[in-house]
Amino acid sequence: MEILKNMRVKNIKKTLSIIFFLLFSFCGNNNNIDKFINNGEYQKAEKMINAKIMSNSISKKDMYDLEMKKEIMDRIELDFDKSLDEILPEIKKYFPNVINKQILEWENEKSLEMKKINGKKKYFSNVVPNLFRINKEAKAKKKEIDKTPGKDDWQIFLDNDARKTIKLAEITGKKLVNPAKIKFTYTVTVDADVVPAGEIIRCWLPYPREGNARQKDIQLISTNVKEFILANNENLQRTIYLEKPAVKGKPTEFQVEFSLTSYAQYQKIDLKDIKPYKNNTEFYKKYTSERNTHIIFTREIKELSKKIIGNETNPYLKAKKIFTWIDKNIPWASAREYSTISNIPMYVLENKHGDCGMQTLLFMTLARYNGIPVKWQSGWHFHPDHINLHDWGEFYFEGIGWIPVDQSFGTIISEDENIRNFYLGNIDRYRLIVNDDYSKPLFPSKIYPRSETVDFQRGELEWKGGNLYFDKWNYNMKIEYLIE
Repeated sequence: MEILKNMRVKNIKKTLSIIFFLLFSFCGNNNNIDKFINNGEYQKAEKMINAKIMSNSISKKDMYDLEMKKEIMDRIELDFDKSLDEILPEIKKYFPNVINKQILEWENEKSLEMKKINGKKKYFSNVVPNLFRINKEAKAKKKEIDKTPGKDDWQIFLDNDARKTIKLAEITGKKLVNPAKIKFTYTVTVDADVVPAGEIIRCWLPYPREGNARQKDIQLISTNVKEFILANNENLQRTIYLEKPAVKGKPTEFQVEFSLTSYAQYQKIDLKDIKPYKNNTEFYKKYTSERNTHIIFTREIKELSKKIIGNETNPYLKAKKIFTWIDKNIPWASAREYSTISNIPMYVLENKHGDCGMQTLLFMTLARYNGIPVKWQSGWHFHPDHINLHDWGEFYFEGIGWIPVDQSFGTIISEDENIRNFYLGNIDRYRLIVNDDYSKPLFPSKIYPRSETVDFQRGELEWKGGNLYFDKWNYNMKIEYLIE
């Protein structure tokens, strides 16, 4: 009987092996999986991935890549979680007689961001607010019904703040002005019972970078964990690392307090001060080169560059043309998670909108293609009543050096050109610089894939069972002005 039992087991294993072989022969390689994912056929893609993993015939790297594909599908489904029935009531507040034809038009022009997932239309979680940011007709309709003034409080604040910064710079003769000493309290709270009791949760929180003249006197005040690891300043995405065991039935909290002095920066650009670039240096090549996967000189980028730049040769005026074109043609809109997008500037051009980091990466790609050194910078902005994650950049001119550029703040509504183009070369004091590059390793290294593969502002968490994605925890930033 034991012999027959063993024969049956062997026959079952042999049958399963044949099934797996036939399955792979029929379905092909990872390109077939990618095809299903790109078509939104996630259930089919997941079945293929699981079959490959079960075959035990793939490398650890392939295993990691396949698991990441499953993770990306999960993340996309979290971002695209709205049905048409769920979004229609919000749209009808402004378009009470909206019909299917209008919905389809908005979808086709990318004003209503939608994906077909497993045969069903699913809309981006913030699709309705975005409709009234992206579509000009919808934006005008909302403005009319809400009786929004021509220049809102935000634009008025930016105008006044830019005027103050420029005036202080002119009076003092200094580039760095209007300092404020600020205390930051940043807290991450992991939901109760998402990690088994007693298991260690590993946490990376954002911490300010040193070396930028706009951000000085950085001091760590406290953490709510006795032992921690503060990454040195060589880490371009700077972290403070904490650990805590999970407690049954209770959320797990990680907190850090630090202070710094933040400055606004203003300098009026004189074109005569801009010298020719030293094109053969490693520095120049580094900051004007392509970089996988988000700075690629695609055919679309080259064609757009030709359209924007024309015959302009001055690097500052080139940058100004890029800045102005993006500001006029790529409206800000809240965005899906960066980790789910393979090439962010191409996504922006296809969808005709993007958030701060997306707009910044498009600016960076066009600037680098045109021989202008540019780099990423990000962290938080903390303007009064507008505390949030934020991305911007810095670009370099020979004879001037690195100066900031905030593409998503764009042009300020003003007759004064210095105010209108304030964020092209200047910046306010309301910035916390955590990152001087994107997609850089964290310290200590993560074991599992990051929740955010490009930026680092909210933090990262994991335990021995895997990564803890953003739906498993929340975050809070508090700002206190110590000296103004």
